[in-house]
Amino acid sequence: METSYQVVGMTCDHCERRVQGEVSLIPGVESARADAAAATLVVVSSAAIDERSVREAVEEAGYELAHG
Repeated sequence: METSYQVVGMTCDHCERRVQGEVSLIPGVESARADAAAATLVVVSSAAIDERSVREAVEEAGYELAHG
């Protein structure tokens, strides 16, 4: 399952790695790909992942999911 999110505040490769690292720790996540230029995060998982878990992981990395 692949889910896309908009992330606010990422500006560089370091930002991407922080977000990817935190999101990859969520149980069931197979991969996380952040793109600072597009302000996106694509999460591939074995099953549906609760958006709250993704939001908390992104916030732990120092960024936030866009609302809506």
